[in-house]
Formats: sequence, C-alpha cells, structure tokens
Amino acid sequence: MSYNPKDIEKKWQDIWEEQKAFEPSSDHSMPKKYILSMFPYPSGRIHMGHVRNYAIGDALARYYRKQGFNVLHPMGWDAFGMPAENAAIKHKLHPKKWTYENIDYMRDELKGLGFSFSKDREFATCDTLYTKWEQEFIIKMFETGLLYRESTTVNWCESCHTVLANEQVEDGKCWRCDNEVELKDMPGYYLDILKYADELLDDLKLLEGKWPNQVLTMQSNWIGKSKGLEFEFELSEESKAKLGNKFDKYTVFTTRPDTIYGVTYSALAPEHPIVKELLDRGLLPDDVAEKIGDILNMPEVERAKQDKEGYPLGISVIHPLTGKEVPVWVANFVLASYGGGAVMAVPAHDERDFEFATKYDLPIVRVIEGGELPYTGEGELVNSDELTGIANKEAQAKVIELFESKGLGRGTTNYKLRNWGVSRQRYWGAPIPFVHCKSCGLVPEKLENLPIALPDDVEITGEGNPLDTHPTWKYCKCPKCGADAVRETDTLDTFVQSSWYQLRYTLDPTKWEQMALDKEDCKYWMNVDQYIGGIEHAILHLLYARFFTKALRDLGYCGVDEPFERLLTQGMVLKDGAKMSKSKGNTVDPEAIVKAFGADTARLFMLFAAPPQKELEWNDSAVEGAYRFLKKLYSRGERVTSNTLPNIEHKALNKQEQEARAKVYEALKKGYEVYDGSFAFNTLIAACMEALNALDKQDNSDVWDEGMYIILHLLEPIVPHISYELSSKLFNLKNLEGKIELKDEVFEKSSITYAITISGKKRAEIDVDASLGKDEVIAVAKEAASKWIDGKEMIKEIFVPNKLVNFVVR
Repeated sequence: MSYNPKDIEKKWQDIWEEQKAFEPSSDHSMPKKYILSMFPYPSGRIHMGHVRNYAIGDALARYYRKQGFNVLHPMGWDAFGMPAENAAIKHKLHPKKWTYENIDYMRDELKGLGFSFSKDREFATCDTLYTKWEQEFIIKMFETGLLYRESTTVNWCESCHTVLANEQVEDGKCWRCDNEVELKDMPGYYLDILKYADELLDDLKLLEGKWPNQVLTMQSNWIGKSKGLEFEFELSEESKAKLGNKFDKYTVFTTRPDTIYGVTYSALAPEHPIVKELLDRGLLPDDVAEKIGDILNMPEVERAKQDKEGYPLGISVIHPLTGKEVPVWVANFVLASYGGGAVMAVPAHDERDFEFATKYDLPIVRVIEGGELPYTGEGELVNSDELTGIANKEAQAKVIELFESKGLGRGTTNYKLRNWGVSRQRYWGAPIPFVHCKSCGLVPEKLENLPIALPDDVEITGEGNPLDTHPTWKYCKCPKCGADAVRETDTLDTFVQSSWYQLRYTLDPTKWEQMALDKEDCKYWMNVDQYIGGIEHAILHLLYARFFTKALRDLGYCGVDEPFERLLTQGMVLKDGAKMSKSKGNTVDPEAIVKAFGADTARLFMLFAAPPQKELEWNDSAVEGAYRFLKKLYSRGERVTSNTLPNIEHKALNKQEQEARAKVYEALKKGYEVYDGSFAFNTLIAACMEALNALDKQDNSDVWDEGMYIILHLLEPIVPHISYELSSKLFNLKNLEGKIELKDEVFEKSSITYAITISGKKRAEIDVDASLGKDEVIAVAKEAASKWIDGKEMIKEIFVPNKLVNFVVR
C-alpha cells in the first residue's frame, strides 16, 4: 500500500463537504460541545500559528463528535481594521475587495488542512448583516447609558489616524503600526465597562481551575480594584492666592490610610487642572514647563516604565490632621486616570515614594515600627499622635472612621480599569449609528434603518477618514425631527466585533436575518466549552468579550454570565529561537508543507513537537519524521485481515503479543486523559508510535487487527485523512464510531521482567511469574547472579516491585 496524501486528503475533504459532516444538529436534546478557536484576521495567508491553534481545536471537535456529542465548531473572520486600509493604499485596491479575496483564499487553505469547521455558520465581521445587529446593540447601550460621548485626552496614532485604547499602546507605540503615540483632546464614544468592574473581578473565581492562572491574574491586575481613603488637601492661603483663588483644594486617594502621619509631600499628575493653571499662567520656570510638556506627550502606560521624575510646583497644602504645610510636586508616576490624579506621598513606607524622595532630597518620616526603610510590612504605628501603638492593619479602618467623623474624607473604592473608548477615525470599520442634529443634538438612528453601511465609492489615501470627506454619505435627515443632519463618521473599535462573535455563532443560520441572538440557542450552546487562542489576548479581547457578554445579558439578548468555560492558551511557533515573522525571514509557509508532505503531516508535527501550552520550535527533520511515521502507519494496513474488532483471549498470547496489546491499550488510556483535559497530544502520539512499534514485534493477526482498529480511532482527530482512508478500507469506518472500552486484562502481566544490578551495575535480567512474592523473586535473582555474588559479603538487598533487584556486595 503506497501512501499518497495529496489524493487521499482531497478525496476525504470532498466527501466531508458533500455530506455536510461538520454541521451541528438542530436537536437540542443531544449533549453538546462548543469548541471555538480565536478567529483570524484575513491578512491573505494563514501562518503556522493558525495551523497550531486550529489543529488543537479540531482534534477536540472531532473527538467529541465521535463520542456522540452535538458539536459546534465554527470559523469566521475578524475582518475590519487598519491593515485592509494600508493594503488598499499599497495595492490600489478597495479594502472590501482585498478583505473578501483574502477570505476566499484563506478559507481554501483551512479546508486543505482538513479542519472540521461548520461551513453554514461562517461569517465575516465586515458583513453588513453582522454590522446591522452590532449597531442595534450600540443604540441599546446608548439608550441605557452604557455608551456615552465625551471629550477626553486620548492616545492618538498619527500613522493610523485613529484613537487607541490604553491597552493598544505598547512601549509608547501603536500596537498595529509601531508608530509613536501622542496625546490629544478629542470627543469620542465610551462604553462604561466600570459599571461591570466588580462583576468582572468577582466572576474570575468561576474560572479558577479552568483558565490559566496567569490570565486570571493579568485580568485581576488590569481591573485593579483597591479600597482606601479619599480626602481633600486644602491649599495654603499663599498657594490659593498664587493660583488666583481659582482653587481651594484637591482630592487624593490612598490605599494606605494607616500611614497618614507619614505624609511629607503630595504629587500631582501633569494633566491635573492645578498644573495646567500654573503652566497657562507662566508661573513655572521655562525649563520645568518644557519638562512637564514632555511628560504630557507620553502615554500613561509608557510613563510607568520611566525613571521617577518630578518638579516642585511652588505651592503647598495643609495636612488634614497635623495642620502642617506639605509641599506639592508634579510627578510622572501619578496617573490622571486614577484616584483623581493626585497622591499623598509617604516615602518611609512606599518604595516608589521613597525612590522619589531620595532622588529629590525630600523628608522621610517613619510611622510604622519595623525593618529598614522603605518598610512596607506590618507593625505598630509610631509618630502618629493618638494612633501611636496601634497595629497598622487595625489603624487603616480607624483612620477612615476618624476622617469620616470629622467630615474630612470617606472610605471608597478605586479601579485601574478605565472606560473603553470605542471610537476610531477610520473608514474600514462598523459605522457608529448616530446622527448630529443642530436641534436635537446626538440622535441614534432608527432601528428600521439599520444597517448603516459603509459607502463603497471612497478612495483610501491614508490621510484622514474618507467618511468625513465623502460628498453625500454623511448628509442625512435627523431620525427625530426630520431636519438636515450629519452622520457620525467615527467607526467602532474592531475589538467590539470580536467581543460578541462567540454568541452569534450559536444562532441557527436560518434566523440570521431576523435577529441578532436567540435566547434558546444561546442557552443550549453557551458557554463555549473550550476556547483556544494566544496568551497575547489575555487582557484586551478576553476582558472585552466577558464584558460584552454580561452587557448583552442585561439588555435581554442572552442569559449568559461568562462566555468561555475553559481556556487554553497555546504557545507561539518559533524558528531559530524566534517568533516567526516576515521581517525576520524565518517563516514557514503552511501551504508548502501541505504540498510537500500533506496536511496530516503538518497537523501531526504541530501536535507532536510540544505540549500545546508551550512554545514550539520548528524542526524540518521532525516534520520529515512525522511524514515517515504516517507512511509506516499506512503500510501496516496490509497486516489487517478482519474488518471487525476481534475477541482475544489474552492469557493465551505469548509475551510479545501480550506486550503489543498492552501498548495499544496504554495508548487508548492515554487518549482519554489527553482529550478529556490534559491536551498533551504529544504524549498520545508518542504512545501510538510505541504501540505500532510493539505490534511490529509480533505476528498475531488478531492483535494486529485490534491494534490498528484502536490506533486509527485514537489518531483520527489528529490526522483525519489517513485515519478515514485506512478505517474505510479496513473497518468500514466502524472504529471511528463511539467509545472503545479499556480492557483490564491486558494490563495484567503473566510474567514480569526484573533487572538485576550488582552494587548499582546491571548484570542480568530475569522473567518471573507475576504471582511470585518478594522473597521468591530475590531467590531467583540470586541464582541468576550467582557468579557475581558467590564468595562475597552481602551488604544489602534492594527490591523494587516490578522493576529491579539490586545486591550491594563487597
């Protein structure tokens, strides 16, 4: 039998397509599994990271189908965004044409790899039907106050001509184009994700043991909930006068009220209104004003990575308890978006404050007894007036009570999480469905007028938003009063589209035109049983998808609290120790691998080279090794003589036959462990290879029949084409149905092989009856080792059950 992957793979892909083999059933009485891999951006070609991601998901989907589950395993395209506009400029193509041509090509690539995706449920997020329902969500969110419009300082990418969320700024640069990001005041639309901060944080507990701990920690830290004291620092009379009596006080927040008596300075964010007033009135030295300007132009996420930097503002505030004056500084580590943009600084008990105070020679006052400064541990308060002697943990509540009783402040909660800015100044995105009317203000479009689709007759030049300059598209009538009005030309952040796609897949495609989601379909299919994607999406996508799911629940679209029951974050594919990228010239084209070796080889290598959660190093010789294994597997089909699973009397078999059966069933046992949770496909593949090698060492046709029946059953989710081809020829596909039960008798050995070592050095082996006890085995071992131990003093006898006997002699 000659292995020809090209013919075999096309044959079975055509059969599966004709049979609609991967479409989920509408029978909701069946047990279900929803397996979802993060959908790709249609860049034009799939890469090896896609192959790895989808090979993992496909193995699970195929396994569960075989177990009798109704499996939803969909695929789609995250299709809006800047790359399409950049390609339009480069290739003189319309973004829509470029996107859909890429989708067609990549769909064929995925089909060529044999992935068992539902074809009927495929969609692209740039489809106008998808946009229609998304726009309805946005209008409903606006009507309930979850979406609002306001002017704020935003991260602006001049290269992409768009606003970026904080999460999209990486090392001060745009996450997409790597251009330097600047700060700019602009009006925009925001989703009030802070309304869900507590639920997003609390519900992480529901995901413990199901999501990687690293992801849970990253989300918890990003939400950044902290409880503490909020109070006001009153400006000194001299400072009030300096500021033209425009300011009396400002608010600060601290998570360490117990250290209130250790405050030696206060620091403001560069964006703070008081700093702005000092700058506008020229009350700061020119060099200081210039330095503050430099900090202002740096995004918050970038500032956090800089050395501590600050400047005295020449003003002071009054300590609320001691009445002493405290100097005020501006500092790059104070964030305008957190705690009001002002902090009290306690250098004796905070590493950041200590570093700053040491750098600028500011006073340091210890208020907690303990070790070397900065001391951040627990202890009794000192130098703290009436609180001296109290344990600092106990003092936290007492200080809050003291401030509240005197009307000086209150206990409160703060979050690092900021509301989600969803406006983008680009063409290739979902239009925000609002109208600006001179009489009515901001008005949502009528639902019956949705979708508000993009105009096709635009030219993408890379300068500004073509929707702004379109001669007709933005001019419309007000949905409320009928007067002339102008459409909103901002489009939605592409993370909006990927925040609800998991819900859209659950809707029966026959209902797509009529509704966004169906509660009954959601109830049956959700949650996603297994979600698979890269760790790089731990904060952005996963947090937004969790938020959107909860928001749509509260709007009445679904009854789901959390979208993804279990999460697997697969490691990157590396070559020469680095992540594959065109710029490094170390990419491997999946299409070329399929052409040379076949899709099954590519899939086998991807799942064999490393556990899914670990990085995978590309290895050409290992790919060839995977191909050789499949050739060997195919050729062993000739050893099969019966098309059914034979009944075998295990005790009647010789040692090699028994060992071969044991290896086959060890692989079957490993299969249950792998598919039901460990996902260590590499260990299952290794077990199948060992089983095939063991079968090669015996000639019993029944053992061969059983072995191939089970090995093909185990490998089908991993290498489906060759498994279907052989299973069809040899077993009429019966081995690919249902569950194969383990047989305990194959693990019961009639004899056991013991290694005999003398003072740790192996000298012999013995086969003994499995029923023999320790003393009997040692007696046989002594007889076999007589020439090494006779005439010597026996120091120790070491017996390791089922493995070895060691004699220590001298």
